[in-house]
Amino acid sequence: MMVEEIMTSAKEQEAIRKLMVFLQEWDNAHKVARNRILDNFIRSNNGKTEPELELEFSQGASLFLARLSAWLRVTYLFAWRAKALSNSYMYSTCINKLLKSIGIFLSAASGRRYIIEFLEIGGVLMLLQILGLNHLNEEDKKESVKLLQLIADAGRKYKELICESYGVQSLAELLATCSSAEVQDEVQILLDSLGHGNPKYQNQVYSGLLAVLPCSNPHAQQLALQTLRSMQVSGRGEGCPAGVGKPAVIAAGKGLAPFPALAGVDPCP
Repeated sequence: MMVEEIMTSAKEQEAIRKLMVFLQEWDNAHKVARNRILDNFIRSNNGKTEPELELEFSQGASLFLARLSAWLRVTYLFAWRAKALSNSYMYSTCINKLLKSIGIFLSAASGRRYIIEFLEIGGVLMLLQILGLNHLNEEDKKESVKLLQLIADAGRKYKELICESYGVQSLAELLATCSSAEVQDEVQILLDSLGHGNPKYQNQVYSGLLAVLPCSNPHAQQLALQTLRSMQVSGRGEGCPAGVGKPAVIAAGKGLAPFPALAGVDPCP
């Protein structure tokens, strides 16, 4: 028994040593090396559960998630500086891989703790800010919407957090102004999710969808109408939710006017 305990302790110490070496490698790596680390992480860990990720990282997976989140915050805010430089593609590629890597944690079965940890460092606000940055490409925004969907899927309080963070306005504006049908489809799925099982903010979602209708994007209009019908069928069955006021108007190609709810005025007085 004592021999077995010694062997187990030795294995644990070796696993911890490997984790510390990996984290140190990440901390000391430049952009190219970090991209390579992200490639390996995505290839090796896609679809893993929370216990599997913890086993992979010797019960220290949260340490790597924290590093990914911190680098995402720094990278997306300063990526615009690379637009005029030769490494602009590197920044864009890096952001996309960071988002996909974080998605592995947020989508892990039994991994609710990872969602909570990501939210505690301001994950929702980061993802919503990415949606509004013109210098980031639409593929990055699509990945951000997917992560927001994973958060919304975690339950009602997480949907409320997205809405409290001005998420409806950000998503509706992206739906109205985005040129990518794939991104718009992802946004529609998320808005539909926020409009169901979220009674506190149902009216806000409804107003946001109504605000998309005057835009000049036919696909956005179609998706908004589709989601409005879905909310009507699952709600009262006809008309809009009680008390919803007139929607804000989207000037063609100029995005959304401020939402009443997001300007401090209840759209459902």
